[in-house]
Amino acid sequence: MKFNEWLNNEVPNIANSLDEINRQYVDIENSIGLHGKNTIYQILHNFQVALFPGMYGSRPINDMRINAEASNSLRTAAMDLGDIIEKVLIYNRDAEGTPICEKKCREKADEVVMTLINKMPTIRRVIQTDIEAAYNGDPAAISTEEILLSYPSITAVCIHRIAHELYNLDIKIIPRIMSEYAHQLTGIDIHPGASIGESFFIDHGTGVVIGETCTIGNNVKIYQGVTLGALSFPLDENGNPIKGVKRHPDIEDNVIIYAGATILGGQTKIGHDTVLGSNIWLTHSVPPYSRVYNAQPSPKISNSQIKNIEYEI
Repeated sequence: MKFNEWLNNEVPNIANSLDEINRQYVDIENSIGLHGKNTIYQILHNFQVALFPGMYGSRPINDMRINAEASNSLRTAAMDLGDIIEKVLIYNRDAEGTPICEKKCREKADEVVMTLINKMPTIRRVIQTDIEAAYNGDPAAISTEEILLSYPSITAVCIHRIAHELYNLDIKIIPRIMSEYAHQLTGIDIHPGASIGESFFIDHGTGVVIGETCTIGNNVKIYQGVTLGALSFPLDENGNPIKGVKRHPDIEDNVIIYAGATILGGQTKIGHDTVLGSNIWLTHSVPPYSRVYNAQPSPKISNSQIKNIEYEI
């Protein structure tokens, strides 16, 4: 068969087969889809413009325009977010067979948006504590402006604090898209369900994973490659993971966790004012004021300039 004949005769059949498969698994008409995903990215941008006027906008502004820019960004974000939430609620209603009318979905969406945006001043104040924690915790930091504009930790935590509030309002898929967007941008993976206190700083950041049911207190500092994860997944009678159970550790106030540490388990609690060393593997609780570290390794060094003598450090 020639290529043109294949295009005209076979490709439509393949498309029909794909359509039949997709209709079994995806509600294409009601799904928020890629358009909704990109809209959520834009909503986050508008929130950032409102939270930090002059930092995320497309043009410089002066004092007289700060309020107008913040107000316009919030209004745009509110309308777009309301539309997306309404679509999600309708989709969930149809998937679950819940007898809720579209008017109720719209009212619920409006209520969620108003609740979230009313919390923006509080979110802004908490993010400021994160910025100051980064400045105080990193001797390389020159200014808080540098931290806001260039530190991946602030980008990831800023998005998380917005997503977490939305997650707590029982809108799940949108904050998940937000958190994965932050993951793409920064390499920091924070589930929107995780609860994080004030003055939180992730130094460097790449490879950090924080699970859904993790709680983190105030004034906590962690380094790159840290995992706050699940030890195991309880299964139901069919062998499927049980949803909604506590799986991730609790980190109390004033804890430092160094690079590469792995802390696992829903029953694991790290007491306040504890320091966890690099590359540890921890699956049980430790009391406050602990110091946890691995035994000092004994690497061998061979120096070809000194008669190939090998010695230990």
